[in-house]
Amino acid sequence: MEAVEEASTAVVEPPPVPVAAKPAADTREKQKKQPRHHVVLWNDEDHTYEYVIEMLQKLFGHPAEKGYQLAKEVDLKGKAIVLTTTKEHAELKRDQIHAYGRDRLIAKSKGSMTATIEPEI
Repeated sequence: MEAVEEASTAVVEPPPVPVAAKPAADTREKQKKQPRHHVVLWNDEDHTYEYVIEMLQKLFGHPAEKGYQLAKEVDLKGKAIVLTTTKEHAELKRDQIHAYGRDRLIAKSKGSMTATIEPEI
């Protein structure tokens, strides 16, 4: 009698598909949101609307119309909030306003506009 070898039929399973771990809801809820701060631009008589509009376009990316609206608010109300963001970013933007320089259209303009930051309430 001839010996018959049986072919082994091993079952090969596909490799497991990696699943991206999702943070638990508790973890997301525990992450603190950074407090928000306003960048406030203050009115003065040493800067033109053109200066304010140009500065807001270059530093904040505001379109000309938004720049005009904010310049008008500064002129009429004495100040305007030009951005609300994290404290660190607000400090950077305030410093950029202070470093922007004088208004070339007004001879008596000696420097940049004044800006402050304040916590969002």
